[in-house]
Amino acid sequence: MRAAVLERQGEPLCIYDDVAIADPRPGQVRVRVAHCGVCHSDLSIADGAFPAPLPIVLGHEAAGRVDAVGEGVVGLAPGDPVILTPVPPCGRCYWCVRGEAALCVDAMGITTNTFADGTTGLSRVGVQIYRGVNVAAFAEYVVAPAAAAVKVERDVPLEIACVIGCAVQTGVGAVLNTARVPEGATVLVMGLGGIGLSAVQGARIAGAARIFASDPLPERRKAAESFGATDLLDPNVEDVAARVREETRVGADYAFETAGRASLVQTGLQATRNGGTVVAVGAPPIAEKIEIAPAALFTVTEKKLLGCILGSSNSLREIPRLLALWRAGRLDLAGLVTARRPLAEIDAAFADLRAGRGIRTVLSL
Repeated sequence: MRAAVLERQGEPLCIYDDVAIADPRPGQVRVRVAHCGVCHSDLSIADGAFPAPLPIVLGHEAAGRVDAVGEGVVGLAPGDPVILTPVPPCGRCYWCVRGEAALCVDAMGITTNTFADGTTGLSRVGVQIYRGVNVAAFAEYVVAPAAAAVKVERDVPLEIACVIGCAVQTGVGAVLNTARVPEGATVLVMGLGGIGLSAVQGARIAGAARIFASDPLPERRKAAESFGATDLLDPNVEDVAARVREETRVGADYAFETAGRASLVQTGLQATRNGGTVVAVGAPPIAEKIEIAPAALFTVTEKKLLGCILGSSNSLREIPRLLALWRAGRLDLAGLVTARRPLAEIDAAFADLRAGRGIRTVLSL
């Protein structure tokens, strides 16, 4: 099959036509990828901010149609349209049975870039290729556990619905699932890429009374307003935490770091009220640290700091819920997609992402 392969971090991806992909094993499906969003996590691996085994096929925000099913798979058949998820719940592990599907043991593939047994189902000229972020969708086909392919109705436009796979699940889920923001709350979102703008929408859906949105790029702040932000902040010219405290008198109830910068977690802690909650949503470079100082003040103010993976979502439930919100006109998917490119232009898509141009680029396979 055709696939974009990262051979060396910091260098352009290689487009090959001879990547071998295995037939689905029991419990697996093979999906013909139609569209895949370009996420900052993919860029972080490509640029070397995240360690990863090489060679590797990146891409994890995808949608397509089932091509083949392995033995024992029920509920999916060739031709079914599906949205792929990087965190497929097994339904049986310690975390799944406790309602924490985003922490499923199968999610460890996000860091190992393999299936649980160490295989990947991908190779080229006899060399194993790794499954980037547990999906490997910058390619014509994907082999994945059946739970990773969530069936959707045939009228769902996959070219925009693919962004649900990561950005929308993560951003909306961080608000509704991780933080469980109540109606009338005040919310701060820092970083207005695909995930941040989805968090803004999540806050609007939750009924937040005031939504502060911060980003150094004016185009993204303008977009945030159309998605439901009530107050736009430019961190280049103002102290975000001080402004939020001034406007609310006590600080925000909730703050979401969605840009992948550990320093913004500290800003969130400064911006939230006593008893407030900060959610670390973005994935900062592996070398960055979150520092809480002074620790005693964090303790006595009873602030909460929460981690978040894929919006604490059980994708088998979350993807249908998000599509229902989209059908009801309460969730804007099309507005997140600002560019479309063929797979051959993946490096140009990465260049746009580095420069902060647009919100989400979707590749057509």
